[in-house]
Amino acid sequence: MFYYYTVQITYYGHACFGVNVAGKNLLFDPFIRPNELAKHVDVSTIPADYIFLSHGHFDHMADALEIANRTGAAIISNYEVVTWFEKQGAKKTHPMNPGGKWKFKFGSAKLVAAVHSSSMPDGTYGGSPGGFVIDSAEGNFYYSGDTALTMDMQLIPLTCGKLNVALLPIGDNFTMGIDDAIIASDFVKCDKVIGLHYDTFGYIKIDKDEAKQKFAAKGKELLLLNIGETIEL
Repeated sequence: MFYYYTVQITYYGHACFGVNVAGKNLLFDPFIRPNELAKHVDVSTIPADYIFLSHGHFDHMADALEIANRTGAAIISNYEVVTWFEKQGAKKTHPMNPGGKWKFKFGSAKLVAAVHSSSMPDGTYGGSPGGFVIDSAEGNFYYSGDTALTMDMQLIPLTCGKLNVALLPIGDNFTMGIDDAIIASDFVKCDKVIGLHYDTFGYIKIDKDEAKQKFAAKGKELLLLNIGETIEL
């Protein structure tokens, strides 16, 4: 018997995405309940087998423990973030660090470098921030998390499979903005980009039409999903 899977991506606001790949639900940086723009999302119904956290800031992990305890999902992040969650009562975790790769049931995940700050809600050290490259039989994608433009992104095409889509921050101020995200897409050799970390609060509001036009002028596609919207790749 043969099973055919596609990659489905659901946007839950800010930098949070759910990705269904190979029959498994991957959830990235869940910050939903505290986000006014996502108040219509029912957190209690969000599925998760694995929860990936790019770093320790509250706006990337506010709902992680609740969802993990409800679903039994494993929390995957750097060593410091995972250790912190274990102390909060997380029952299933998997620590990684930049450069490391691990094979899971859906495929593999590689933790790659990011340039950003990272601390836990109680002020403890959050370790090195990172992004994740997911490699599966159904498709490959890069979830950058919060990051500046970095030359290390050029290593991704050399060490990982060809990307179908890259999820990149575009809000500026705390992360790279539109112009740097276009360069980042060149570095990772992926012309289809889904934007993250924009519009949630004043510092990161963008002109969506202008952003899409800038990407299109470079022969690229910028997808800006509505909160709750699901697309299939």
